[in-house]
Amino acid sequence: MIEVKNINKSFVGNQILFDVSSKFEPGKVNLIIGQSGQGKSVLAKCMVGLHEVDQGSVLFNERNFCQMKASEKKEIRKEIGMLFQGSALFDSMTVEENIKFPLIMFKKMTPKEMINRVNFCLDVVGLNGKNKLFPAECSGGMQKRIGIARAIAMNPKYLFCDEPNSGLDPKTAIKIDSLIKELTYEFNMTTIVITHDMNSVMEIGDNILFINEGKNWWEGSKSSIITTKNAEVSDFVYASGFMKEIRNSIREKHKG
Repeated sequence: MIEVKNINKSFVGNQILFDVSSKFEPGKVNLIIGQSGQGKSVLAKCMVGLHEVDQGSVLFNERNFCQMKASEKKEIRKEIGMLFQGSALFDSMTVEENIKFPLIMFKKMTPKEMINRVNFCLDVVGLNGKNKLFPAECSGGMQKRIGIARAIAMNPKYLFCDEPNSGLDPKTAIKIDSLIKELTYEFNMTTIVITHDMNSVMEIGDNILFINEGKNWWEGSKSSIITTKNAEVSDFVYASGFMKEIRNSIREKHKG
């Protein structure tokens, strides 16, 4: 489990996060949502140590990340898998080399053990036998899957996904959502997904944190977000005409 307590963060006198507290449980897909510029990405970066918090604490299974020495933080980071927006694969490396990269950096494994782990990860994401391809030879959906394979290569306890559906067509986006959900449940990871995608919210949102004006504005599940009376959440959820039609349909059903 990851717990954030009273996180405050400012940049050059401009406060971005205000006393944000929340819990993210293992075996659940935890979403951080909100409009652009409201602080959700800053919160995630504080959680993994890319930004130092001004006040507050980040607890990884009750271990206070913010009070750790650099060597201790390194050990925590070995337990974290990251899926970056745009996948962030190394163009000059093959699929196999991309997935093997964190193993070379952080694990003491024989070449055979590394290959076995790479093949296992590729099999898990449905890309068995694609070892020798280069990223340029792979579709956007395949690149996301490769990114996920690399993220789980070290068997992480915590998985962070930054806009995993960015740039994907709707059908492929659903497949990536399903894969993230399946891996979370199968390996009991604490998964945190930063997203704008309402389809992701409705498909995989076990726990949802809505950040607005740098504050924990609302928390709930994919079922409760549809009927919430929180004005800011409703404006975000029903921003599109399609979602407004769904809301009207739900209201009509309740009237009946």
